[in-house]
Formats: sequence, structure tokens, C-alpha cells
Amino acid sequence: MEQIHLWLDAHLQNQYWRVAIIIGVATLIALFLRILVIPLLFRLSRKTSSDVDEKVFEYLWPAILRTVVLQGVHIATLDFVQSERIDEVVSSLTATLMILIWGRFLNGVGSVVFRKLSANAEKFQWIQPQTLPLIQFIYKVALFGMMTYLVMSAWHVNLTSWLASAGVMGIAVGFAAKDTLANFIAGVFILMDAPYKVGQYITIDGDTRGVVTEIGMRSTRLLTRDNVEVTVPNAVIGNAKIINESSGPSPRMRVRVAASVAYGSDVDQVREILLECAKGVPHTSEDQSPVVRFVAMGESSLDFQVLVWVKHPVFRGRVHDEINTRLYKALAAAGVEIPFPQRDLYIKQWPSPPQV
Repeated sequence: MEQIHLWLDAHLQNQYWRVAIIIGVATLIALFLRILVIPLLFRLSRKTSSDVDEKVFEYLWPAILRTVVLQGVHIATLDFVQSERIDEVVSSLTATLMILIWGRFLNGVGSVVFRKLSANAEKFQWIQPQTLPLIQFIYKVALFGMMTYLVMSAWHVNLTSWLASAGVMGIAVGFAAKDTLANFIAGVFILMDAPYKVGQYITIDGDTRGVVTEIGMRSTRLLTRDNVEVTVPNAVIGNAKIINESSGPSPRMRVRVAASVAYGSDVDQVREILLECAKGVPHTSEDQSPVVRFVAMGESSLDFQVLVWVKHPVFRGRVHDEINTRLYKALAAAGVEIPFPQRDLYIKQWPSPPQV
């Protein structure tokens, strides 16, 4: 045993032997992890119901192995080189490589986790399939910024002037592209809050109505019933009143058709006629019966509303047309007067004929 100690002491005094032993130990640790530990972790991960941990390990084990080997080379280099200046360069270079290794790991893991969360959008409302590219982009930008800061710190770069320059540049860019930034920020909130989705019928400020065909970072595109595409900036939508006709528990929506009759009409008869006209209209719901309401006594008419449920917002105009046609014909056939504006002109005195 004493001879072994003497042999080790003699060889450890040799600089080349120390480097070889350090690299050999690092290699053995890496092989141990690769052959025994990592396969065990893979077998354990396969027993879980989710495949996220398996994909995380696919990024994890290369990072661990590279870290072990890199640290072994780092220690061996510091032991072999006896220069303080070179030691600083080697330490900074090692830290840079470590940042790149684990930055790549975090980038891969982030992509896996965000895709899994977006696939379960019903549980995680803040991330949807349509917002996945945006969230991944923000995550990568934040990760890149953090890695850049750590690399510059590893090389002992003074960050004060860089941060000041970045702040001034950010202010200048913000003023130059304030409209674009406003649309971008509004687009972020639209994607996250999801007041509407592609394929839904919406009305913006009671004026523009159509089906959403695309939600972008700068604008939203609608296709109107006239087959005209309307592009609305997201900043406008962010401050507008949005009526989503397709966001309820079902695509059905209720349509109100106004009808007016003259004073003196039999209210019960009119109600019966209107109710009969609303039955069996195409594209209306068979589960919910139409309703007739006497809503107001106007200046020159008795005002009614016919309420029916339409199967889909796309059929709203057709149902309006069909019910109005039936109402006009039925009221005319029953002899019920439909009021309309009338003006009586009274001439108090005829002008005198011109004298010749």
C-alpha cells in the first residue's frame, strides 16, 4: 500500500500525469452517466403518462455530458498553464461554452413545454395554438438577452455604456414606430385574450361585420358578406366594441324582425299572423319556437318583434328576408294595414293672379 502511495505521489508531481488523470476521471464520470444513470432516467420517464419528460431528457443528457467533459478540460488546462492571464481567458471561454450548452438546452425544453401547453389550451387559457409562435418568439428573445448578458459578464465587459446606448436606441425606435408598436401590442393582447377566433362572425363598432379570416400581429382581416376583405389595424380593434356572434355556447343566434301595424288593428290577430309566419322558416332552429312580442305603441303604429333562433350567423340575412316577405304577404291578405308616413297639405289661400 505504501508503494502505491509513493507511486501516486511521484506521478501526481508530474504535470502531464495530473492532466491525464483529470481528463481520465472526467471521461469515466461521463461514461458512467451515459451508460448507467441516463438509461435509468429514460426508463423511469417512460413509465409516466406524459411524453414531455422523455423529450426533456433528450436535451438534458447531451448537456450534462458536455458539461462534465468541458469542466474536466477546464480544470486540466488551469493546472497545466501557469499564467494568470491565460487562466482568465480559459475561465471566460469555459463560461461562454457553458452558457451556450445550457442555453441550447433551455431553448429546446421551452419549445417542448410550450407546445404541450398549447395542446391543452382548455386548461391553460393564456396560451393557445394561435399564440404559440408569439410566446415562443418572446421566450427566445428573453433567453437570447439573458445569454448575451451572461457572456458579456463572463468576459468582464462593462455593461453600463451598452445598456445606456440600448436605452437611447429603444426610445428612438419607439417614437419612430409608435403606430406599429401600438398595433403589435394590441395584437398580443388580442391573441392572449382571444375575444374572437378565426372563422367567427364579429361586428366592429356596429359597422364592419364579417367572418375572421386571419389574426396577425399588425391587423385582423375580415371577409364580409359582399366577399370584400377588410383589414382592420389591431390598435383600432383594441379600442373598439366587438360583438362576437359565434362565441356563445353554440353557433345559434337570435334574430329580431320588426313589424308595425296601424292603430285599430286587432292585436291578437296580428300576433297570431306573425307567429304563423315565423314557423318553418329555413335555417331556423327546430328546438326553440319563435316568439312574438308587442314592444311599443309608436307615434303612428303598433310595433311588434318576431324573435327566431338562426342555426348560424351566416343565415341571418336570409332569415330576415324570408320572414319579411311572409309578413308582408300575410298582413296584406288578412287586410291588416301597414302604416307608412303620410303628410296632409292645407292651402290657406291661392296666390292672386299676376296683373297684366
